[in-house]
Order: sequence, then C-alpha cells, then structure tokens
Amino acid sequence: MDHRNLPPRHRAVTSAQASAVSVAAPGRRRLLAAAGGLVVVPWLPSLAHAAGIVAVRTWPAVDYTRVTLEVDAALKAEHFLLDNPMRLVVDLDGVELSGQLRNLVSKIEPDDPYIANVRVGQFQPDVVRMVFDLKQNIAPQVFTLKPIAEYQHRLVLDLYPTQAQDPLMALLGPDEDPLARVIEQLRGNDPAADRTARRAPSGETPSAGSGSVQATLRAHPTPSPERRRRELVVVLDAGHGGEDPGAVGPGGTYEKDIVLQIVRRVKERIDRMPGVRAVLTRDGDYFVPLNTRVLKARQAQGDLFISIHADAAPRRSANGASIYALSDRGASSTTAKWLAQKENSADLIGGINIGTQDQLIAKVLLDLSTTAQINDSIKVGGHLLREIGRINRLHKKQVEQANFAVLRTPDIPSVLVETAFLSNPEEERKLRTSQYQNQMADAIVAGMQNYFAANPPLANTNLASN
Repeated sequence: MDHRNLPPRHRAVTSAQASAVSVAAPGRRRLLAAAGGLVVVPWLPSLAHAAGIVAVRTWPAVDYTRVTLEVDAALKAEHFLLDNPMRLVVDLDGVELSGQLRNLVSKIEPDDPYIANVRVGQFQPDVVRMVFDLKQNIAPQVFTLKPIAEYQHRLVLDLYPTQAQDPLMALLGPDEDPLARVIEQLRGNDPAADRTARRAPSGETPSAGSGSVQATLRAHPTPSPERRRRELVVVLDAGHGGEDPGAVGPGGTYEKDIVLQIVRRVKERIDRMPGVRAVLTRDGDYFVPLNTRVLKARQAQGDLFISIHADAAPRRSANGASIYALSDRGASSTTAKWLAQKENSADLIGGINIGTQDQLIAKVLLDLSTTAQINDSIKVGGHLLREIGRINRLHKKQVEQANFAVLRTPDIPSVLVETAFLSNPEEERKLRTSQYQNQMADAIVAGMQNYFAANPPLANTNLASN
C-alpha cells in the first residue's frame, strides 16, 4: 500500500496550486536547544542531488499538530522561534521551491489549534524557508525519519503546546520537549517534583503540573474511596492513527479509521452509564506513540484499558475476533508473537522522535507489570471473548498473550481486541457497517460490565444492573 495516496481529508499535498510567498524573519530570534535547532542527516551538497519533495501532510489535533515532509533523499534543516508575533521558522537546505511546498499554504486548517498561517519562499538559491504563524506558544520537535514501509525519508515538525492539553502534557513545564521531563523524572533528576511528591498528603496524588512521574509509576495513585464509588475510568485506545494507517483492507479501508469509529461508539455507551466514564487516548486522526498511550492511561487513573484494532493476516481467508493480554514469559503462540511484533512497529511507521524517547520508560513500565495485573487482564479478556463470540466467530477461543508494548500498563488490567480481520474481504465489508460496529461496541461494553460485576472495584456496584 502506498501511504502517500492518502484521502483528501488527510491533506496530502500533491499538486502546485498555491503561490509561494517570500518571507523575511524580523523580530527577536530564540535558538532552540535539546530538541535541536539543527537536524542533520547525511546529504550531498550539490543541488544536482538535491532532495525532492514527494509529499507534504498535515495532522492537526488538540494534542499537537504534525507537519510531515516526505522527500526522496535525506536533507538538512534548521529551525528557530521568533516572538512578536509568534512564529516558527524552518529552513530547508538543498531544496528548491516546488508545487508540493507551495500548496502547503492552502492546507492549513482554519481550526488548527497551533498554526494560523504558513508562508513558503525561496529564501536563498539553495534554501527554502517556511514560516509558520502561530496561535500560541509551542515547544517544537523537528526530527528526521529513515525510510520504512512505503515511506521515503521524512522530516517531521511536531508543534506541541507549552500549556497542557491532556494528562500527559500537564506534566510538562513551559518550553520543555514533550516526554523529556518524563524521562528526567524516571531517572530521578527532578528534585522539585520529588519534593512535591513527598509533601503530598497520604492518599492524594501530586498536582498534574508538578507531580512526579517517577512516584506515579512506582505506586499506582489510588483515588479516595469517595471518588472510586462515584466513578470508574475506562481508557479506550484506538490503534494506529496519523502517519500510521495500520492494516489496509483489499477495498482500501484503513484500520485507523475503523477502530476510531468503534471506540467512539463504545465511549458513547459508557458515558451513558452511571458511575463510569471513558477516556480516549486519541479522538482524531493523529499519531500517538505507544508509550504515550500507556502514560495517558496512567495519568487518567484508569481502572481498565482496552486497545481496539482490526488487523490483517497474510492469508485473506483468516477471519474472526481475538483478545490479547500482556505476557512476561513469551508469546502463547506464533501468531501472537507475530502480531505483537507487528503492532510494536507502529512507533517506527508513525514516527517517534528518538531524541526524546528513552528505553528507560519502556523498561520501567514493563518491570512494574505484575502477575496480578496480567491475571486480571486475562479475566477481562475472557468476559470480552464470551460477548464477542455471540456476534462473530472467534479466531481463538482463549485469551492469547504476547509482549505488546501498548499493554504495559502497570496494575491496570489491559487487553487488546482484534475486532475482525480487515484483510478478509467479507470481514472488511462487515467492519465498515454501522450494524457490526454497534454490535461490537455492545459486546465490548457488556464484557466490561460483566468483568466489573465479578470484580467490583471497592464499593462501586452500579455496573451490574446498568
């Protein structure tokens, strides 16, 4: 599948329609550090070998806005911020102004939370300058990705807010790189946060802006009994998104679209139930790294984590639904191992900034996964299997296990639901229908209710009868 042939709503730039605007850059210049004011990968200085822009894509979201330039060769880029007014300037070295870059101007959505406008021009004979007029202060990440899957080289611009927009971003201070402070806290390098954690009264969680992630991960923050009786939190995770479409059906259906539709239907049902609410790891078509999904579940103080997918198999005849839980002793089958490896590659395809990631995060989260958490996850999976088996054939009649990165949620029961095989033409057609999506949502909610009824969290007993 050619990821460059994205639907129009993904705003892929493929033609020359908008006029370029030459730009200057007055104002106070703030060079960036850490995330890097300079991104360099091997390149050839001669314009005879200049990088050609293959496509430009934008992914606006509340969490952050991503702009991706796909090129046919590695390139060099420098970026910096300007004040009064707020702007992000990106200089592309060894690139000539092209139709794809010109058309970026018309692809900025009016409701983009971070970008008001963009101007593109030939700043120097061998330098194209992009100036992004900003709606708010941002903490940008600019990084490159090597070719993978159907993608060629990519330059990625991630515009994160300096003011928190979700539970994970609430951990960060102004002008910090997303996840950078998380990593420092995990390493024990945030004394202020540790002091705040020590000062927090017993039974309370440190405030979002100053709390210690290290403390959060060491011991799951336990809300007061009053809060627990008032509300349970179910974290719903729509797999893939943005640059990562997931599986693609023979009819061109994207997994990321189908699972988001199902997740929204599940959320609608949960939010109508007393004593429980649903939290989404993504509520739009944008990429969320696997570790970030886990951290969001932690910050939401989830009681249950359900990741929803619709996978593909080498054989189109493969069909049925499956449930997976985490394993700390290897995969329960060859299929489970293959699927875990495939799902864990989502970060590489979706595109993570290696400079702000750290293996320590994954290690800490996995180390804190307890046998009890895995056993509870298997119980959840059993209840879901029984309900899903009423509406569709089960590919496996027992809960499978493997080392899924997205299920490394310490002491939160976590399962991955494969709703059907998108690679199967018949199941692809079924997945696209409102009828099947509603049936799947009903089955997931029923399985969830049955699990909570059999394993009531503290004094909350409302779910058994609603």
